[in-house]
Amino acid sequence: MTYCYNFFGIDRFFVRAGAPVPPGEHELRFEFDYDDGGLAKGGEVTLFLDGEAIGSGRVEHTEPGRFSADETCDLGVDLGSVVSTDYQPGRNAFTGAVAWAQIDVGDLDPEHQALEHQIHLAVAHGTQ
Repeated sequence: MTYCYNFFGIDRFFVRAGAPVPPGEHELRFEFDYDDGGLAKGGEVTLFLDGEAIGSGRVEHTEPGRFSADETCDLGVDLGSVVSTDYQPGRNAFTGAVAWAQIDVGDLDPEHQALEHQIHLAVAHGTQ
């Protein structure tokens, strides 16, 4: 299992598990513990297999605002530019089955959002 954070193609931060995921049905998860103190900070990444931590590492910095409009949000394939140099464009589809996926952003922290994003989030969530 590998997690790659692609910072605009300038830097790539990889976190890899110590062993491949065995065949069969599993729950894969990663957690990102963002550094406090504003935009574009880094954080610690932990990879989990069936609830057990199997790898960890650091992302030194993150994108400060938003990703480009021509990128895609994909599951099991990169239809836009590839995130990782571990695979090729157009030949990167996952050949297994994904039963379900969940994205949990935790508490919305306005400190990590640009003003425009704060307004959109407040309106969407009915907060003031």
